Amino acid sequence: MPVTWLCLVFTWALLTKKSRRKRQLLRTGVFLLWLFTNPFIVNQALLLWEAPPTPLHSIRQTYDVGIVLTGVTNTDKKPHDRVYLDKGGDRITQALMLYRLGKIKKILISGGSFDPKQRLERAEAYLLKQVLLQAKVPSHDIIIETRARNTRENALNTAKILNKQFPRQSYLLITSAFHIRRAVGCFRQASIQVTPFSVDFYTIDKGFAFPFSLFPAEKALYKWYVLSHEVIGYIVYKALGYA
Repeated sequence: MPVTWLCLVFTWALLTKKSRRKRQLLRTGVFLLWLFTNPFIVNQALLLWEAPPTPLHSIRQTYDVGIVLTGVTNTDKKPHDRVYLDKGGDRITQALMLYRLGKIKKILISGGSFDPKQRLERAEAYLLKQVLLQAKVPSHDIIIETRARNTRENALNTAKILNKQFPRQSYLLITSAFHIRRAVGCFRQASIQVTPFSVDFYTIDKGFAFPFSLFPAEKALYKWYVLSHEVIGYIVYKALGYA
């Protein structure tokens, strides 16, 4: 991760006794600090990775099932009398929009809890179902899968439900734009053909603006973390044959 590299370079510069190496490491550290805090550069990198949004008018058919992947709630926040949506919450809000527009007939939410000892009520799929119910979506149009703990399990567990309840129908996969490549790959490995629908964008459609694009921003470090984490995850999944 970018912060790790910065810490390693500056720590090495602090500990080394060779003045020439110290100067080189400090120059490298300052350059990396500027690179990883530059909002324009990370935005361009993310634009290359994220799948672009699908114009609503281009969706010509009604999909039988819209599949929503979780990872967008804060399950540790109390009191547990509501659902706390985190970054990526528009995975469920845009699924609701698609349902209201008649683009999807059913909403299947996949995602459990990292803690297997937690009750069903704390599974993310269950929590997001409550959001849809409060938005007046009929319960018979909501299906939940509450055991998956990662993208591969999302695909494998969802495939079982689809093959049993909605075989050979049309599926729209709704997840974050940075995550869509790995998610689509996992579903295809599970023999489920899906149409991707990207949400939760980290990018903006803005070009270089001098001098503002040269100014550092702490948020850029987090965006580099998101991109690095997902690229590494995609490579690992490909190497393991998961995607």
